[in-house]
Amino acid sequence: MNADAPRPLVECRGLAKHYGEGEARVDALKAVDLDLWPGEVVGLLGPSGSGKTTLLNLIGCIVEPSAGTLHLDGETVWQGKWLRPDLRRLRLEKIGFIFQFHNLLPFLDVSENVALVLDMAGRPKAEALTRARELLDYLEVGHRRTAKPSSLSGGEAQRVAIARALANRPRIILADEPTAALDGERAGIVMDLLRKVAVEQSATVVVVTHDEKIWDRFDRIFALRDGRIVTQDTPRRRP
Repeated sequence: MNADAPRPLVECRGLAKHYGEGEARVDALKAVDLDLWPGEVVGLLGPSGSGKTTLLNLIGCIVEPSAGTLHLDGETVWQGKWLRPDLRRLRLEKIGFIFQFHNLLPFLDVSENVALVLDMAGRPKAEALTRARELLDYLEVGHRRTAKPSSLSGGEAQRVAIARALANRPRIILADEPTAALDGERAGIVMDLLRKVAVEQSATVVVVTHDEKIWDRFDRIFALRDGRIVTQDTPRRRP
């Protein structure tokens, strides 16, 4: 590959995961090859047990692969073993996570919930709070920065969760059913925000979903079945 040529943010080659051995072995993911690029929003679809959440967890360095190679943002992070001694630091540097349930800490206000990620990364408190305010304004919930999570609407809470995921400026954003608890209008707002992040920050956004109302928001959709990618579609063509 030309050293000056663009590279995918996520490169999976023969990525696989199994549990158990012999007759008890279960292949959760089977030799997946996948390239994900800056600026795109990708959907992973499939029935329960198809391997989509396993793939998300492998990319997120939460689960250790059984075989293959994983490259994130130009760095080889797994090839027969983890090549980073501190996976927590790797995740803090490269990856943002968004889940179906926002998991905001109820005893912290909105700004403190977002700043917590930066606190964990060892950033000064003042810097962390400044970054939190910037993100909350960017996601149009800055007026709620001193509120406790219990007072937020579902859409507001999910925006705060997105802000938290973006706190360390990750270029790989992994979302597991982020719109499942939202109505159609709020789901569309969340997906528009994720697209804005992908384009403006040259990030890759990967969304595991069963939510049919957002399928037209993806640049590419990969359908998984029995641990393999079986189809790829491009429902949305960017200009």
